[in-house]
Amino acid sequence: MLKRVAKTTLHMFGWHVEPTAPELDSYVLIGAPHTTNWDFPLTLLAVSSMGIRFNWGAKHTLFRWPLGTILKLIGGIPVDRSSGTAFLKRVIELFEQNDHLVLAIAPEGTRSKSQYWKKGFYRLAVKAGVPIVPGYIDYPNKVIGFGRTLHPSGDIDGDFHHLQAIYLDKVGKYPDNQGPVRI
Repeated sequence: MLKRVAKTTLHMFGWHVEPTAPELDSYVLIGAPHTTNWDFPLTLLAVSSMGIRFNWGAKHTLFRWPLGTILKLIGGIPVDRSSGTAFLKRVIELFEQNDHLVLAIAPEGTRSKSQYWKKGFYRLAVKAGVPIVPGYIDYPNKVIGFGRTLHPSGDIDGDFHHLQAIYLDKVGKYPDNQGPVRI
């Protein structure tokens, strides 16, 4: 029923979901471009319309009561950026403990324009031994979808060429806030 409600809601607002979700048990799902708070509810609807349950990380300050309880129920994991690698270690443990885990991360790390992507999602995928699935939201075309799965080789520069090609023609809601796909 949730799948149907999510599909109907997206359709009512003119959005199309390209049903190219990978058939994998565990992976890091990156989402870009990330230029507005609207990216999250659209992603939640799109992924729900495909029957995918996912977890996601966000600033720990968002997880105060009562909103924090709701955010955790829908897959949220608080991230305290001041604690260094604690989040990375915690999520690697989650991948080791679960046969099915999809972790969504915005590699830009912010809705504001950044000059590069943060490398944490890549290091996480390598250390956890899981692939990276590039997800995108293209506002001008009102399309949400997935690019070809990337199995990290350890050559981050080479692997980023793959990601650059996927996001080359994807445009966020606020293009001026959209930074380049680079490390």
